[in-house]
Amino acid sequence: MNRILIVDDTKTWLVFHKTTIESAFGDFFEITTADCAKDALNIIKRNVSNPFDVIITDLQMENDFEPELAGEWLVQRIQDIREYSSANIIIVSAMYNIEFIARKYNVECISKSLLVRNQLLLKYMFEKLMPALNKIENN
Repeated sequence: MNRILIVDDTKTWLVFHKTTIESAFGDFFEITTADCAKDALNIIKRNVSNPFDVIITDLQMENDFEPELAGEWLVQRIQDIREYSSANIIIVSAMYNIEFIARKYNVECISKSLLVRNQLLLKYMFEKLMPALNKIENN
C-alpha cells in the first residue's frame, strides 16, 4: 500500500488534504497525519524500514526553527535520511516564497490559495509524481 504523511498545524488543512486524497484515490493510500514538524520527523524516523511514498508539508508551523520555517527544516531533515531518498515531497503553503523554497530543495509545491480554488491540483500533482496512479484509476 502507498503511504502518505500529511503535516500541517491547522486541523482544517489536515482534513482538507486527507479528504481530497480519499476522494480522488479511494483507499489506495494509507494516510498518516502530524500537526508539527517535530512530530512529523519522529514519525518519519520510526518508519525508515517502510518509508512514506509522499510527504505533504506546510511551511509555517511551530516557530522553533527560526530563521528557517518549520516546513523547510523538515524537508532538510527528510532529505538527510537515506531511506527517504525517493520520497516525493510536496510543500503546500500560503507563503509568498513557496516556489523559491521548493526549488531550493528540489521538491514540488502548491499554493494553498490555488488549491482552495481547485482541489484537483493535488490529484494532478500525485499523478505527476506517481504515474502508476493513472493506471490504477483507469482500471
